[in-house]
Amino acid sequence: MNELERRYRRLLRAYPPDYRRERGDEIIGTYLDVAGPDRRWPSLAEAADLGRGGLRQRLRAAGATDLIPGVRLAGLLALTTAAFLAGFWVFAEQQLPPAEAGVPVFGPFVSVGIVAWCGWLIAALVVAVAPGRPARVAIGVALLMTAAVPAVSVLAGVPRPPLLVLAPMVALGVLALAVDDGLPVLARVLPVTAATVGGFLSYAMGVGAYWGAYRGGGGEFQPPIGTVLLLVVLLLAIGLGMRRDARGGWAAMALLTPVGLLNVHLLAGAVDGLASGAPRPTYPTMVGVALAVALLGPALLPAAVALRRRLGTPSAAAPCPTCGRHR
Repeated sequence: MNELERRYRRLLRAYPPDYRRERGDEIIGTYLDVAGPDRRWPSLAEAADLGRGGLRQRLRAAGATDLIPGVRLAGLLALTTAAFLAGFWVFAEQQLPPAEAGVPVFGPFVSVGIVAWCGWLIAALVVAVAPGRPARVAIGVALLMTAAVPAVSVLAGVPRPPLLVLAPMVALGVLALAVDDGLPVLARVLPVTAATVGGFLSYAMGVGAYWGAYRGGGGEFQPPIGTVLLLVVLLLAIGLGMRRDARGGWAAMALLTPVGLLNVHLLAGAVDGLASGAPRPTYPTMVGVALAVALLGPALLPAAVALRRRLGTPSAAAPCPTCGRHR
């Protein structure tokens, strides 16, 4: 066994043990036949292909082949929500405070967040006109721009959006990377439509959007958005569940983290025992709730897959591993 074959076999551990015993030699042989004689390392594309194949086989073994279509559905909803918020914040960024307030600004905008919001608007447009790899690259760039805003703010000494505004956008962006390449036209234009609606809403709110929703941390505006997103997913889950289609349930589970981050103010208020109209929850409580959501939310999907495997899934009810529909 040469070094290249040994490295292929390490990557093959992504597959379940039974599958490796049955077809491992065949898979490795195929990759070795394609590889050149001087190759010593698998390519990134081959590593990604083996990882994807292993994930599919593990989900199939657990009876959870509908997870991937469900996550793709969640990716579309996450991108649509991110585009809506970006459209809203773009207009909020233009609502400068009065000069006498002495509040620092970023040129003609409220903060450096304008760069990230424009990145999300561009990503929504790319998804509409060029789905597939260009769309994922645009989403990835917007995600990196959003995640880099706090560091840029510190290094350049410029104001930034509140962290409770940025954190949900990062969570939505990570999930948006899973958006399906083969979306129909109506689905592809959803993010652009949502961004337009968000922009009109922010424009209608005027200067109140700056002081009430943006400068105040986003808590006064974002919880309704998280609630609306949760309701949409629950309705999808119920509708698909009536057709014995579990994509809606997986989508709801995947979206729990961004929904929770969008509702940090409400969750922290519940922890502090605050009634409606009471003072805001304390900052340490909000930070604790945000960390709990960020840590516990992603753990639910693998836990649900493990539970599905333990409970078992009748073979007759197994959905198509590509589209998630039942045969």
